[in-house]
Amino acid sequence: MTFSLKKVLPHLFVFLGFIVLSLAYFYPVLQGKEIFQSDIAQYIGMARQQNEFRAETGEEPYWTDAAFGGMPTYQLGANYPHNYIKKLDSLLRFLPRPADYLFLYFIGLYILLLVLKIDYKLAILGALAFGFSTYLIIILGVGHNAKAHAIAYMPWVLGGILLCFRQRYVPGFLLLAFGMALEINANHFQMTFYLLLLVIVLGIAYLVDAFRKKLLPNYFKALAVMLVAVILAIGANATNLMATQEYADFSTRGDTGLTITPEGAPDKSDGLDYNYITEYSYGILESFNLFIPRFMGGSSAEDVGQDSAIYQQLLQLGASPLQAAQFAEAAPTYWGDQPYVGAPAYIGATVLFLFVLALFLVKGRKKWWLVGGTVLALLLSWGKNFGFLTDIFINYMPLYNKFRAVSSIQVILELCIPVLAVLGLCTFFYREEQPEKKIHALKWSTIITGGVALIFLLFKSSLFSFSGASDGILIQQLGPEFVRALKEDRRAVFSADTLRSLIFVLLTAAALWLFLKKKISQNLTVIVLGALLLIDLVVVDRRYVNAEDFVNSSRIAQPFQATEADREIMQDDAHYRVFDLSGSPFNTARTSFFHNAIGGYHAAKPGRMQELYDFYLSQNNLQVLNMLNAKYFIIPTEEGTIAQENPETNGNAWFVQEVKFVDDANEEILALDGINTRRVAIVDNDFKEFVPKTSFPADSSAQIELISYQPNELKYRSNSPEEAMAVFSEIYYPHGWQAFIDGEEAPHFRADYVLRAMIIPAGEHEITFKFEPQVVKTGSSIALASSVLLGLLLIGGIFYGIKRK
Repeated sequence: MTFSLKKVLPHLFVFLGFIVLSLAYFYPVLQGKEIFQSDIAQYIGMARQQNEFRAETGEEPYWTDAAFGGMPTYQLGANYPHNYIKKLDSLLRFLPRPADYLFLYFIGLYILLLVLKIDYKLAILGALAFGFSTYLIIILGVGHNAKAHAIAYMPWVLGGILLCFRQRYVPGFLLLAFGMALEINANHFQMTFYLLLLVIVLGIAYLVDAFRKKLLPNYFKALAVMLVAVILAIGANATNLMATQEYADFSTRGDTGLTITPEGAPDKSDGLDYNYITEYSYGILESFNLFIPRFMGGSSAEDVGQDSAIYQQLLQLGASPLQAAQFAEAAPTYWGDQPYVGAPAYIGATVLFLFVLALFLVKGRKKWWLVGGTVLALLLSWGKNFGFLTDIFINYMPLYNKFRAVSSIQVILELCIPVLAVLGLCTFFYREEQPEKKIHALKWSTIITGGVALIFLLFKSSLFSFSGASDGILIQQLGPEFVRALKEDRRAVFSADTLRSLIFVLLTAAALWLFLKKKISQNLTVIVLGALLLIDLVVVDRRYVNAEDFVNSSRIAQPFQATEADREIMQDDAHYRVFDLSGSPFNTARTSFFHNAIGGYHAAKPGRMQELYDFYLSQNNLQVLNMLNAKYFIIPTEEGTIAQENPETNGNAWFVQEVKFVDDANEEILALDGINTRRVAIVDNDFKEFVPKTSFPADSSAQIELISYQPNELKYRSNSPEEAMAVFSEIYYPHGWQAFIDGEEAPHFRADYVLRAMIIPAGEHEITFKFEPQVVKTGSSIALASSVLLGLLLIGGIFYGIKRK
């Protein structure tokens, strides 16, 4: 027992150390503050209605009317029955946000390095290098929590796979099963897809190695074990996966059938538009900011200070000192290829030096899957700047065209590089034979990394123009002298950070040289490397995410403040929608926080609503807005915003007199142009069986009204002397919504491209729409069975381990 305690105690101290470090970096959480994350503010706006409904009723609505006219909440934090993996994840994320994610970064890579048989002291270095990688900190600052969540569990999955390949089937199975279950639960499928690409590279490296060593039976046995683990992990997340897949076909990631643009040009693509996918493509040259933080100016808005050239130039142009200082605090120093950059994806000069050192020292399959993953991620991050490879993946790799911002695949190299760097250190410290190889590796690593920094430092003016894409506009606005001053500041920033990286390279090399010459001990060398690594990364991280980003909790709970227009609209307690014309309605959740909005904020908007916006709503087409029950518009003025009521709105439901059938989505959306949506309905021929005739007599006595409203249940009362066709200003979603007439289920169908419609018999009737998605019921049953089986296997694995010892 004493021996076991001695083995466990260091890891316990590491665990506690990671907690302390996570809280220390985000220390304002100890004061009760929360980090203000722009994306989370948008999420709060989108999810407010469902959260309030859940709190008031104790039920999960699975539908919200607060955004895009109505959509499922599957990607808005819906809670599903029997989601025990989510409960496990909550236990692991016990620290206040965002310290919880930083802790997960640390502990995840630490576990992976222990699986790789790395000494815990070196594993700490790798964990710190991974956790403090600038991109991983930046995404916490802006609120990409799901992305950070998924990245944090990547090492767990890799650790389980490596254990299985080492024939440690029981611990490998359990680590992979739970790691993959947690990875999927994080609900960022783009990151999980990138992890799959890395796993493919890893699998190829181990397959080649198994073939050479004639160990293919062991290889395929490990694959079989891994397959079962992944199937159980998928099963434990069945509800989320099935619901997401169902919604994906309905979203901008799916195919609505539309093959034309608003201008009438052909536009047929399975997945996202090529330009949308590759909009954020890393510049090839820009990749050097992995080594030099502000190689291309840093972020799109950097503080260059009052001793900068542009500050002086602005004073000469007549700006006040205050105006010049404010501009200098957010100077456009970035001169790379991307439209916007929140911060450079800096990995650290110290870490990259150790990575290069490892290229000389590490041999075999471990090296090649890490190098392969790094190279693949780097090439794919270039996107349209390396179109040959990107086009192959978009056209032939399943699912690749469902994701945008290709530059984010660099998270894979941000994982691989620290791991290989630590493997190199392990070889450097513990392999005693052939010391001359270590000297050779150290020498050439210093020459390569230090030489690159030195060349950039000495020949920067010859090698680079320091010209940005927006410089032409700045010349028109502020003149050529201002842009010359801006380039001078860009050059100064470049020089300062290049010199900085060179110093860290030389200090790291010096520490390792002193160790080789037995001037300092291994433990002291590790401490020095840890200090260099922390200073290198944390100083850069704090340029972009620091205590200033934290605010009082009340501001997080109320990220948007109601205007006079909002308050005026909210006095109307009827069911209606609001269209905000004061900004970009399809790129903000501010309106959704207060009202049932036609717009919203989401990475996967409802596909047909996005198309309706592109064709008509962006042009403020009143007939289309009327059919969406846009009762109020928020109008911008010089004094602020005002609320304007729309007296012509069609209301919650109405009877039409004429039906026009069309053949496909193209005809369906084009037919909306110029019609009176209150009188005429457009119906696709796919629903022709539900519509007995094309004309219905107008009768002023016929009425239909909404009598009861909840997001997941709407009740109407209708009275018509003859059979009639009603159109409802609710979004048609083909899965989960059921319609009833006087308690008996009745068919409903799509009309006017996005709305629901149904035929209602003559007389007085009550019509009810209920949202009871079958996908949730089916998925929950699968999740329950998988979770129970996982739990039993975990208990069995624990007993197996005890018995084996």
